[in-house]
Amino acid sequence: MPKTTPLIDTATFVSLNTLFSPVTAHDPKAEDGGPCHLCTARCCKYFAVQIDTPEHAEDFDHIRWYLMHEAVVVWVQDSDWYLEVRTRCRHLQADNSCGIYESRPQICRDYGLPESDPCEYFTDDLEYDLFFESDDQLMKWLELRKKKKKTKRGKDKS
Repeated sequence: MPKTTPLIDTATFVSLNTLFSPVTAHDPKAEDGGPCHLCTARCCKYFAVQIDTPEHAEDFDHIRWYLMHEAVVVWVQDSDWYLEVRTRCRHLQADNSCGIYESRPQICRDYGLPESDPCEYFTDDLEYDLFFESDDQLMKWLELRKKKKKTKRGKDKS
């Protein structure tokens, strides 16, 4: 009789019933790393790169241009500026698993480990210093910033 390969790796498989039963349910901890088996693969549906802090009008014009594109946001956290592109990883499977898990890039392997920032499963309450989803939002913020600077200069002169 031919040997068959099981569809599920029974050594590491945990059924959802077992995982979420009152007796065996566990509350994942950030220090244990990312709970990929519980997640909706948030980290696989965008990427963000740090950009230079804008200082000149030309820098802000570049950010304005980024924001004119679909699925792009710019945010600031702890005074660092980031460009976020909301696009799915092409290896993300329909069940939110990784299609290249064994050969995934190192950045994916390191994400959510205890010595790095916790994965997004633990960070629903992200707070940003600034958050822009459109070029209009950026322009309004720049106008407000300009008014505040003028007001401050007027107070400094008196």
